[in-house]
Amino acid sequence: MIKAMRTAASGMSAQQMNVDTIANNLANVNTTGFKRSKMEFQDLLYSSVRKAGVSAATGTTVPTSLEVGYGTRPVATVRQFAVGDLSETGNPLDMAIEGNGFYQITMPDGTTAYSRDGSFKVSQDGQLTTSDGFFVTPEITVPTEAESISVGFDGRVYAKISGQVDPQELGQIELARFINPAGLEAIGHNLFRTSAASGEAVTGVPGEDGLGSIAQGYLELSNVDVVAEMVNMIVAQRAYEINSKAIQTSDDMSGIANSLKR
Repeated sequence: MIKAMRTAASGMSAQQMNVDTIANNLANVNTTGFKRSKMEFQDLLYSSVRKAGVSAATGTTVPTSLEVGYGTRPVATVRQFAVGDLSETGNPLDMAIEGNGFYQITMPDGTTAYSRDGSFKVSQDGQLTTSDGFFVTPEITVPTEAESISVGFDGRVYAKISGQVDPQELGQIELARFINPAGLEAIGHNLFRTSAASGEAVTGVPGEDGLGSIAQGYLELSNVDVVAEMVNMIVAQRAYEINSKAIQTSDDMSGIANSLKR
């Protein structure tokens, strides 16, 4: 009965972490470019009373084993990188990625982070930055005399300069892709960084080599499905509740056993 309590306690702990993950998904339902996470579980070790295939007293071979499990544990939060819906904003500095790929962002320490959030801004020096002021890589500088900015599907950035007939090319937005994007480490601010599991970034021009194209004037919405998350939360709540009932039942059985000598 003590085993049952510990087993059920592991289930409650796992479901608590599951609810935490679901709550984070719901909290970011309006976060630009956010990718939902899904909790994965594994069962724990088993106490084997009798192994399958051993000989029984009757001379026959036992076809199944007799074993008792010790519960469950969370093993991974897998981030789902399915593309979210695109929302038209009309802002020329808003850029969504239609397909695979990440924007490259230079962090203050000089390292490169990666993001699906294309709500860019222009700094006081005219450089293209994120909402936190981190520079987009490769750097793109908008002239002060620019009247408008246009971005092609291939990531080429142009500016209409006052007094000039032809638009001036400002630079090329490059995207990065990974062999295992689920292995990227989320660091907040809508940013990821590489890990040993994600592999190294492979950069290229949008629309080529498996990379998505750029949609100017659009933002990628979160890929969180509110209805699905609410259903998952109900399932997790019921699983948490039934595990607590298992602990209560084990406690009642222990009480019955303790009262036998009376």
